[in-house]
Amino acid sequence: MFAKVFSATVVGLEGVLVEVETDILSGLPAFTLVGLPDKAVEESKERVRSALKNTGADLPARRITVNLAPGDLPKEGSSFDVAIAVSLLAASEQLKTDLSDAIFLGELSLDGSLRPASGVLAIALLARSLGKKRFFIPEQNMQEASVVEGIAIFPIQTLEQLFFHLNGERVIEPLVYEGFEQVDDDKEYEFDLKDIKGQEFVKRAIEIAVAGGHNILLKGPPGSGKTLIAKTIPSILPSLSFEEALEVTKIYSIAGLLEDHSIIRTRPFRNPHHTTSHVGLIGGSSHPKPGEISLAHRGVLFLDEFPEFPRHVLEALRQPLEDGQVVISRARQRVVFPARFMLVAALNPCPCGFYGDKTRQCICSVSQILRYQKRISGPLLDRIDIHIEVAAVEVAKLTQENTESESSKVVRERVTGARLKQQKRFQKKKIITNSEMSSRMVKELALGENVQDILREALTKLSLSARSYHKLIKVARTIADLDKSEIIQENHVYEALQYRPRSSEAYE
Repeated sequence: MFAKVFSATVVGLEGVLVEVETDILSGLPAFTLVGLPDKAVEESKERVRSALKNTGADLPARRITVNLAPGDLPKEGSSFDVAIAVSLLAASEQLKTDLSDAIFLGELSLDGSLRPASGVLAIALLARSLGKKRFFIPEQNMQEASVVEGIAIFPIQTLEQLFFHLNGERVIEPLVYEGFEQVDDDKEYEFDLKDIKGQEFVKRAIEIAVAGGHNILLKGPPGSGKTLIAKTIPSILPSLSFEEALEVTKIYSIAGLLEDHSIIRTRPFRNPHHTTSHVGLIGGSSHPKPGEISLAHRGVLFLDEFPEFPRHVLEALRQPLEDGQVVISRARQRVVFPARFMLVAALNPCPCGFYGDKTRQCICSVSQILRYQKRISGPLLDRIDIHIEVAAVEVAKLTQENTESESSKVVRERVTGARLKQQKRFQKKKIITNSEMSSRMVKELALGENVQDILREALTKLSLSARSYHKLIKVARTIADLDKSEIIQENHVYEALQYRPRSSEAYE
């Protein structure tokens, strides 16, 4: 007796269909599972055996072979349990119904109840693209799957409930499509720009960085407000579009971090500690999983105490910053995770933090300062669009009442307007923000009179690399978007030049 049902797994961020074939033959009782299963999949034999027994179903005392195809794809995790149990029921003729249009996913408890699975959203999108009509998932994953339209999704509590539904005895109602609503702009944030006293120049730079998705470096003494300024960034980030929200939600679903959300509606803000490992930041392990840079996709990655991160970890950021993705290769597989994030880095100028400060004296030696600054390589710094000196706040500004600062809501409206202009500009391309432009796209930008002469002079006097030159133009384009200008004017380039590092800085 033979039966075949469908399940799926996730490779990278994409779902892959898995055929669960079961053959029951005469002979000594045995239960064999093939198809490159890992330990968790191999143990599903015992979970399925107990779940069927406690559900009231019969497990034939014969030779049972279960194949997970394709055979050359490594299978991991416990989410094949339900599909294996259903295929056994079908092969033993306890279940007589057409299952060719259905996909089953979920882990079984010994009593037959279902546990949640990871990667449900990616598999739901796969099921819809393959033309499957039904998708059976654990009830705990129902919110995550409810945003997928065009396929009937059934939340299941127990194997017994699924059995009676498939036999037509107790019908389960499919989920109602939830749709997508953007987050309310009036949402309250913990940190607001209006609460930051002084630092107007820095706040302007932050606005430009967010508007164009540019990487930014905040450098200044301890207590100058670098961390606080960085933590206000979520309050001015524009809302995610539906396509962006699906990308982010798929990443969090695969990483098992979705919790009770149906779909993530706000841009992520990740703030890993400087003791984070290479795998923790970039992603990887024997079964590759997303790291912090992928969890920050379409949002912000904030690295406080930038030089304290191990150098080899920071150097691994170079390729994702350039390409917007991270490629992880292993002996058996190669996966690609998206990593289109805005990097916000904060650092002190020296170990004690007061090198160049006007109020406190630095106690570091020259060799200590140089050694500290050399922890960050020149090629990595060259990939950062905006460099800002964050000076200590003056006492007068710190103690007076702050009545003139703009709120985050006002700034967010300008940022959203600039992002909409960029979306319109790049609607026929595969990018969203100015920071993602290629060299060819930069050359096609409209420049005002004398702008080319200013750029040529800046290129010569500042000894800019080709990458820095293009980043300068991208930042100027963002400033022009905030200024609602169709072409890049002289004042836009002059302002962008203020955000380049001084040539005297020891970034070697």
